[in-house]
Amino acid sequence: MQQFTPAEWQSWERFYRANFINSLTGFKSASLIGTINAQGVPNLAMFSSMVHIGSDPALIGYINRPVAAAPHTLANIKSNGFYTVNHIHPSFVDKAHQTSAKYPDEVNEFSEVGLTEEYLEGINVPFVKESAIKYLLSLKEIVPITLNATFLVIGQLEQVLIDPSLQPTADGFLELDQVGSICSNGLDAYYNTTLIDRYAYAKPGKAAEKL
Repeated sequence: MQQFTPAEWQSWERFYRANFINSLTGFKSASLIGTINAQGVPNLAMFSSMVHIGSDPALIGYINRPVAAAPHTLANIKSNGFYTVNHIHPSFVDKAHQTSAKYPDEVNEFSEVGLTEEYLEGINVPFVKESAIKYLLSLKEIVPITLNATFLVIGQLEQVLIDPSLQPTADGFLELDQVGSICSNGLDAYYNTTLIDRYAYAKPGKAAEKL
C-alpha cells in the first residue's frame, strides 16, 4: 500500500491537494440548492455535502463553505428561511456544474445556466423544474465549524416532489437510480448510479440477508 503523511500532502500544489483529499471521502450526493435573495433574484448553487440528520423530525443538513468563498446561498437562506434541494440528472449535469461559477448576487443563475425556475403556490423559493426529485426545507439551525470557518446548515423537510415514474417500494425506499439521480466525487467528476443489492436489518451472529 502507498502511504501518505501530512508533511507530504502539505507539500503538494494547492489544487492537487484539494482534489486528492476531496475525492478520498468517496462518492457523494450532488444537488442544486435553490434560494432567492431579498431583491427577488433567484440563486442556484451546486452542493455535494447533503447529509441525513434524522427522520423524526425530518432533518437534512449540508456544509456551506466559508462566507467569503460562497456567500449567496447562506445569506439568502438566513433572509428567507426556506430553500429547495434538487437532484441532478445526466441530462443537465453540465448546466448544474456551471452553477459553481461565482456569479454576482444580482444574476439569476437559473437563466444564466439554462435551467427552469418552478414555484409551488404559497412558496416563494424556486425548485428546478428539470429535477425528478426535489424538496423544500425550512431553516432550523446554522452550526459554525470553527476549524475551517464553514457552517453546517440544518433544515426541516416541508414538501417533497417526486416524478410519478418513481414510486417508493413497499417499505418506502426510493430507488434513485430509476430516475438517474447522479453522484459526485472530488470537485468536478459526476457518476451514474446502479443498485447492487439491499439487505435486511443486520443482527449479531446472523449472516447478512438480501431483501
